[in-house]
Amino acid sequence: MTKRGTCGGIRTAAAAVIAILLTSEGGRADELPLTRDLPISEFQNPSLDVTAYDFDAPPKGIFRSITTAEDFEEELGFRKTHEIVPVTPTDQFGTDTPAIFIVFSLHQHYQAFKIFGRCLPEEVSGVSPGVIVSKDAMHIALEDESGYLKLVRPPEGWRPGRYKVKIYAGEQVNEMSLMGTMRFTILTETQ
Repeated sequence: MTKRGTCGGIRTAAAAVIAILLTSEGGRADELPLTRDLPISEFQNPSLDVTAYDFDAPPKGIFRSITTAEDFEEELGFRKTHEIVPVTPTDQFGTDTPAIFIVFSLHQHYQAFKIFGRCLPEEVSGVSPGVIVSKDAMHIALEDESGYLKLVRPPEGWRPGRYKVKIYAGEQVNEMSLMGTMRFTILTETQ
């Protein structure tokens, strides 16, 4: 058999297989179980697999831990790195507290970035809820595994009530860089 005859036989066999597939019940294109006009959100991310991220709760993601504290200490870690650890972690402070610290540890990251904290009154009498009463930022280098934000007492002092601190991570403060919210309470002298 010549080379030309073999190619002709293969073409004939291929055409026969295609004809059988097109005429068979399972091979017809109009009977394939396709779903039409399905929103992409339902197709890619079934609602059972997606948990909502709560931006009103303490941040997660890159944060291994995060807490409010009266102060912080710097310790030498097991890899000879400087680790920031909280001193007297609490979420209740007095009106005479000079500064409130937010101390955090981070998961491994592959780029330098900044952590921002914006402190706003949540339930404080005499202060508008949208006013930033204290803020801080910290540059996180590639080798940093922990850090802190220092929220200094406002010039008029801490007023008793509940405060929230919005935590942002990235290069600037915007709604896309919001990671979560920390809360603390300033107690009156009698409490």
